[in-house]
Amino acid sequence: MKTNRLLALLLVISVCLSCSRDPQVRKQKYFESGGRYFEQGKYPEAAIQFANAIQVDEKFGSAHYQLAKCRLKLEEWNAAYSELARALELQPDNYDAHLDMANLLISVRDFKQAKTHVDLLLEMRPNNPSVYLSAANLLAQQGDISEALQLTQKAIAMAPQKWESYVVMAVLQQKTNQPDVAEGDFNKALQLNPKASNARLGLAEFFRARRRLPEAEQQIRTAIDNDSQNPEPRAALVRLYVSEDKRDLAEQVLKKVKTDLPLDSSGYRMLGDYYFSIGDLERAGTEYRSLYREHPKDPRVKLNYDQLLILEGRLAEANKLTEEILKDYPGDDDALICRGQIQNRQGHPGDAVDTLQRVLTDDPGNAIAHYHLGVAYNALGKAPLAESEWQSAARISPDLVEAHRALAQIAVRKADPAALFQNASDIIRLQPQSPDGYTLRSAFYIYRQRYADAEADARRAIDLAPRLSIGYLQIGNVSFEQRKFVDAQQAYQQALDRDPNSSDGLGGVMNALIAQEQIDQAITVARAQIQKEPDNSAFEDLLGTLLFDLRHDMPAAEAAFKKSIDLDKKNSDAIVKLGRLQVAKGSVDNAIETYQKSLGDNPKQPDLYVLTGELYEKKQDWQSAKQMYQKALELSPKNPVASNNLAYTLLQAGDNIDIALSLAQTARQGMPNSPNVADTLGYIYYQKGAFKSAIDQFQEALRLIDKNKTLPDANIYYHLALAYQKTNQPSLARHELQRAFKINPNYNDAAKLKKQLAQVRS
Repeated sequence: MKTNRLLALLLVISVCLSCSRDPQVRKQKYFESGGRYFEQGKYPEAAIQFANAIQVDEKFGSAHYQLAKCRLKLEEWNAAYSELARALELQPDNYDAHLDMANLLISVRDFKQAKTHVDLLLEMRPNNPSVYLSAANLLAQQGDISEALQLTQKAIAMAPQKWESYVVMAVLQQKTNQPDVAEGDFNKALQLNPKASNARLGLAEFFRARRRLPEAEQQIRTAIDNDSQNPEPRAALVRLYVSEDKRDLAEQVLKKVKTDLPLDSSGYRMLGDYYFSIGDLERAGTEYRSLYREHPKDPRVKLNYDQLLILEGRLAEANKLTEEILKDYPGDDDALICRGQIQNRQGHPGDAVDTLQRVLTDDPGNAIAHYHLGVAYNALGKAPLAESEWQSAARISPDLVEAHRALAQIAVRKADPAALFQNASDIIRLQPQSPDGYTLRSAFYIYRQRYADAEADARRAIDLAPRLSIGYLQIGNVSFEQRKFVDAQQAYQQALDRDPNSSDGLGGVMNALIAQEQIDQAITVARAQIQKEPDNSAFEDLLGTLLFDLRHDMPAAEAAFKKSIDLDKKNSDAIVKLGRLQVAKGSVDNAIETYQKSLGDNPKQPDLYVLTGELYEKKQDWQSAKQMYQKALELSPKNPVASNNLAYTLLQAGDNIDIALSLAQTARQGMPNSPNVADTLGYIYYQKGAFKSAIDQFQEALRLIDKNKTLPDANIYYHLALAYQKTNQPSLARHELQRAFKINPNYNDAAKLKKQLAQVRS
């Protein structure tokens, strides 16, 4: 009997071992375990089990789909997209996966790809109301509200008891300004399902928009009571409190969420995310350091903490964490974007371009990647490409506030008030508690001379962030524009008191003193601030500029510029000004040496090559100038200044005139209002014997000088005279030669001018 029992036991063990080695059994166990976790709302645990099933059988389509659903619940959009794509590759007839894919693509505004899934679903599942709701959402996002309403009505007709359809209908009715009907449909959804959080939160948002705030709060609190483990109603309550400027109450809610939902990633991350959203990086960093210790395997915590490390400038730690994530999740888009950010901040924008383009190859609708690619292009001096990427980011994700910030700064540089107002308003809409949207809108009001509005926005920025300098700087700007120089000086000083390293603050104080004709006091203030903050390159630059421009103290200014460059070898403003000062002293060779040395520290700065080329032109060293312009164009192929200057240099060096013509035409496209470009193009036509076309270009150059109110250029008059002489118009030729000589008696070709004047007969 003992032997029989032993044999039976061994048989059971043998069967169990056999089952554990059977891949079909193992993957099914993982799959079923994942399903149980999913039903309990334990999405990270479910994801692990579905991933285990896939590890056993990479072609297990159902596991890929369930893993995708986990990723959607965890808001890991890129990973969800990848899993849905794989699930559909393995199970093309999985129409639930098609529907989830369509909704995901709509949410990231990839409408073209979403439409392919929606069209398939409409054909293959014409009786599924959820398909019509997805189609309605797609049309609504594209602006076709009328057709979206019709499709939603069709979904309701198919399934009158489906509460989700009434929520979609209510949202669409709000867009068509039918508030009473919308409120009725929200209530209809809640009658069908009183515990439907989405319906209740939709109604709460409806009330909030109409300032029916107590009713909005009541709906949210009911949603919290009905669905206590769902963090979204609590997030809605936080948004409501923030909109009412009740930040203390918002923070209390968030701290309670963290204790009430200790196992829900979306819940315990909310406090740190809130600090991040209001720009309080210090508290966000502290919170996420704690979260990373408590949840070291949560991929979203790791990625968010990584992002904060980058923003804090702790790049070595960030890089280590990024590579750790990529080791676990090779090709993860979010981690690659972190890598691109780190490369940007480490001064390797070219590498960042490669990294971020890799992301966009797989996911062209990734707004974050477009944004950081814009940052990389901007660092490379490719401003048009940067602006294009930022516009793409804002179009794909209208709520991406950093894209609007970047576009607002471009609008400031381009003096584009319409774009400035739009992007500043978007920042205020998205982050009403952040001061910078108000200061940017204040700049728009200054441009429009609406000084009361400008001051109101600046003071709002101060109310929101009294410890920051940003609002005081803008008060200074408002006062300065109204010529209230004493008030401006006081405001700029308040900014400097809050940020002793603020170059805008010190520059504002100095400009206000200069406007009051207190130049010596401005110099004293600058030197005193430098004593307080001796490592600030910008401060030395400001001092050098004042000494050079207003005191003409060349030795002191030169010393300040050199100190500025020693402190920051990438301070291009100080580098350029030092070179100009040396040229003003008659030391062109020293200026060339300065720029060549700086090129060693800044080898990817096309403008620096252009400036060096212009100095070689002064020496009539055409070959060296040509090399500089060619290097500039290698870095920035469409650079109009480099194209124009290289074209002119090729003419002087006797090189291929057709290449020069092509370069000049490129320059004309980039700088259509430049008299120098028109002059270069005209001189090329002159060299090619097209004298009438040359005259047209020279006359256009003179017209642009008048239009731009710039100083006349003896070169243009000299070239025009040559063209008149070739077309047998001696009187006009003599007149233009005299004007050239009058403008610049020390003209480089003065001997030629005198000879030409002697030869030309009226």
